[in-house]
Amino acid sequence: MSKLTGKVAVVTGASKGIGAAIAKALAAQGASVVVNYASSRQGADSVVAAITAAGGKAVAVAGDVSKAEHAQGIIDAAIETYGRLDILVNNSGVYEFAPIADITEEHFHRHFNVNVLGLLLTTQAAVKHLGEGGSIVNVSSVVSRITPPGSAVYTATKGAVDGITGVLAKELGPRRIRVNSINPGMVETEGAHSAGVIGSDLETWAVNTTPLGRIGQPDEIADVVVFLASDDSRWITGESLIASGGFR
Repeated sequence: MSKLTGKVAVVTGASKGIGAAIAKALAAQGASVVVNYASSRQGADSVVAAITAAGGKAVAVAGDVSKAEHAQGIIDAAIETYGRLDILVNNSGVYEFAPIADITEEHFHRHFNVNVLGLLLTTQAAVKHLGEGGSIVNVSSVVSRITPPGSAVYTATKGAVDGITGVLAKELGPRRIRVNSINPGMVETEGAHSAGVIGSDLETWAVNTTPLGRIGQPDEIADVVVFLASDDSRWITGESLIASGGFR
């Protein structure tokens, strides 16, 4: 039997990149998956098609996690479709580096609304349905440790995610709900390509600074999320697990 047979998972921001890889990996281990997307229905449908073609179960659900009614709707869709909820992966996020001189109110609120408020709203909606053995995995970033120049706002959001992870692990522990975060290093995603990171001096620096000598791939992050979502990590909560090839 697969590790997640009979479980139901919601993955926010799962139409591409790390989120898509997580959705596919959870489904491959037997979970029925709600593939959330904010704007790319085509991307989410592609993820669902890949999951169902491999014999899994998945449904695409639209929703902007930074809006309370949308966050609630995403969770409601899981209950209406599959009748339960066991796993929440808070993956939705935006990132854009900017030096202190270029930070604007819009830049600040855009990041915090999705990366922090969205996580809180979706978790708030989910905990009403998560029972004993439930698992919440927050996707953070190694930037909360390495604090690179020009990333004050983005790094602040991921520092907040790490802090929230610890708080909710203690708050939800008595209900036997585990809360952990995964903190990836640089990963090759569509977003990294479109942002011009791949092939840039930043990538060269990251590779040269990473003991394993390369950047990560989405499936390498997804495998760790499967571990945190499954009973393999049943004695782990409140942790921020760095998955960065040693980059920190």
